[in-house]
Amino acid sequence: MAALGLLGAALVGCGGGGDTTPPAGSRPSPTTAARPAAQPTAAPGAKPGPAAPPTMAAGPQGRTPVYERRTGRSVEKVVALTFDADMTADQGPRAARGERFDNPELIATLRRLKVDATIFMTGRWAEEYPDQARSIGGDPRFEIANHSYSHYAFAEPCYGLPKVAVPDMAADVRRAFDSFRDAGAVNVVPYFRFPGGCYDDAALHALAPARVTAVQWDVVGGDAFAKDPDAVAEQVLSGVRPGSVVVLHCTRSAAPATERAIRRVVPELRARGYRFVKVSELMRAG
Repeated sequence: MAALGLLGAALVGCGGGGDTTPPAGSRPSPTTAARPAAQPTAAPGAKPGPAAPPTMAAGPQGRTPVYERRTGRSVEKVVALTFDADMTADQGPRAARGERFDNPELIATLRRLKVDATIFMTGRWAEEYPDQARSIGGDPRFEIANHSYSHYAFAEPCYGLPKVAVPDMAADVRRAFDSFRDAGAVNVVPYFRFPGGCYDDAALHALAPARVTAVQWDVVGGDAFAKDPDAVAEQVLSGVRPGSVVVLHCTRSAAPATERAIRRVVPELRARGYRFVKVSELMRAG
């Protein structure tokens, strides 16, 4: 039960409902603009490869930059649906007993509806479901971003999550990227989402060697432990604005209504003129 309570706190921090504002002082305002990542010089006559995912310039004193939403008068009706694939480092026994932290039906629905999306995955999730991580990471509709290895907090307080030691933060992020690589995922982008959305200056400094852009959100889906898909859909539909980043979950046992909510959200937003994009496209357009 303690483990279940911990997952509940983790998912609430990632947009599960209630007050999802990170602790005071944990969200400095982003001050840097998105820019394309450096490109290697191609040999004469070589065919151009895929463009590198855009990143943001480092913040003051080398801090990890933070992206939340594309804004401005010229923003077209685009929205990035993001899904956190949460699994903590110590939940293996629960998975062995049959608890499902994946949601293949959700991924299948996104494919059927032709929705581009970004999956923020923990390294532990990729290790538990390597075939799915490889499939998601090989599908051009999706990109895999980093949600830490262990889903432990990077700042305190953070909804009761145990905290990663500051000297270990960059290594935790690298370990997750290693898990994606070991699973065979290809479409992996240098973006990171803090568990619980909690961070502070110490975390932004500590992550600098990992060379990632942190991605937050402006729309909370409220799907964690929700049983009413219409309530989740209403929360998303009422919050989306041009350039929004929506946080939802790809964890069947803890977010069982998400797939059904998506079946309503997608056609209704399309009827309003919205187009679904990955975070990399949203950032590149900005």
